[in-house]
Amino acid sequence: MRVRRGGAADAPAILAMLDGAVAWMAARGNTGQWGASPWTADPARVRRIVDQTRRDEVWIAELDGRTAGAMTTGTGPAHAEIPAAGEPEVYVTLLVTDRAAAGRGVGSALLELSVDLARRRGLGLVRVDCYAGNGGRLVDYYRRNGFAPVAPFTVDGWPGQLLARRPA
Repeated sequence: MRVRRGGAADAPAILAMLDGAVAWMAARGNTGQWGASPWTADPARVRRIVDQTRRDEVWIAELDGRTAGAMTTGTGPAHAEIPAAGEPEVYVTLLVTDRAAAGRGVGSALLELSVDLARRRGLGLVRVDCYAGNGGRLVDYYRRNGFAPVAPFTVDGWPGQLLARRPA
């Protein structure tokens, strides 16, 4: 696996991975997180990702020369419902893996990169928020990657969970 710094030019690949994730989740009856429509069918969602790739740091994981995952990081949460950390942090603003690369450790590698970024910058905190519905399966994923739940939150009826990890 190779991880490289990305940017706005990677927005189409990120949107394609998000479309794939939505289709995969919808096929399993999980439409609570992102609904059942592709991200690319919603101009507001497309704009959100394009803006995010211009504003935040973009990290692209590649397997065999193909995009396998993406992570964006910023300096804090995007939602007012999520409390400020009270200290400088690395905040994972997006994490998505290509369904073709599922089970190959792509997401975990990108999360480890977020912790390494914090460590290299002398920061003691990495936070991420995620969908808390569907029996907490995504929350459990972050827990398995060393993050601890901090606080639940709700945005327009969408149940979320804030998690944090302190670099060792």
